[in-house]
Amino acid sequence: MTHAIKHLPEEALTLLRSLIATPSFSREEDRTAGLIEAFLQQHGVPAQRKKNNVWARNRHFDPQKPVVLLNSHHDTVRPGQGYTRDPFSPDIVDGKLYGLGSTDAGAALSCLLAAFLYFYDNPHLPFNLICAATAEEEISGKDGVELILPELGKIDCAIVGEPTRMQLAIAEKGLVVLDGLATGRPGHAAREEGENALYKALDDIAWIRNHRFERESELLGPVKMSVTVIHAGTQHNVVPDRCTYTVDVRVNECYTLEEIVSEMQRHVQSELRPRSLRLRSSIIPPEHPLVQAGLALGRTCYGSPTTSDKALMPFPALKIGPGDSARSHTADEFIYLSELEEGIELYINLLNHFLL
Repeated sequence: MTHAIKHLPEEALTLLRSLIATPSFSREEDRTAGLIEAFLQQHGVPAQRKKNNVWARNRHFDPQKPVVLLNSHHDTVRPGQGYTRDPFSPDIVDGKLYGLGSTDAGAALSCLLAAFLYFYDNPHLPFNLICAATAEEEISGKDGVELILPELGKIDCAIVGEPTRMQLAIAEKGLVVLDGLATGRPGHAAREEGENALYKALDDIAWIRNHRFERESELLGPVKMSVTVIHAGTQHNVVPDRCTYTVDVRVNECYTLEEIVSEMQRHVQSELRPRSLRLRSSIIPPEHPLVQAGLALGRTCYGSPTTSDKALMPFPALKIGPGDSARSHTADEFIYLSELEEGIELYINLLNHFLL
């Protein structure tokens, strides 16, 4: 029997509070995977699991029908400095639920699971549903959604749960992380000796800071490069012969990741090594039925500057979820209880309006 919608917000809230109270850093999500598996089984839903990924299919899964994937992640970043409350204490204060991962992406995951339960027993769905709670999203790891896609079979499209204020993120930037290595020669700092690798790196970083790639996107804007980590030197009186740094590059759909890396390497002295070329920019056409269903519900389209598991999906995917992305990875992260209720309702309405 279809789960009554009136009970779903309470069930989603209970699950979300349990997830917050259970540390689930990337590659350490085994306990939250167990919670999600148990949650589904408690509601009569057989769950499957591979490593720390958990998924389930609707009861009346019909191979002749198209398949919609409902996906979000249950891993979190580590809590940063500045927390004034216990990041693992799911406290409710003034209509807000606090805790690490409450917005990114526990709320979206809990709401998607609630919507999945709502449709689970429906024998008349015009499509199949697979709900997948996946791991390692925050580190773009290979043991997350990418690991289980072959297990899920053919998928026609997906809803990816991330905080978008329940607007339609139809495009998102790709991501390439580069490790830069500037090399020089060691020498004594008191004499004119050596070749300072740190100075070489600083010249390169200045270029990275000031360079603008020519092609900009209407939806996603310009390519954005940020140097986020730097290391050099061992002691005050030795000219460093090595300097390493990290560059975070957010890429619009006007460039391939390979083009970006190639242009950067032509302009800097350092050796640049991309960690991965997997996380490409992506877009779901505005005319896709999922997007049209969202527009019919009064939602608006936009391009997202952040990257999600949508980048790893070889099929159309719409990113949408409760909460504001600006709260992600911040101290005293929270989700409004009203956003949870809105998220469940909108996911259900989106699927009710959707016809592939």
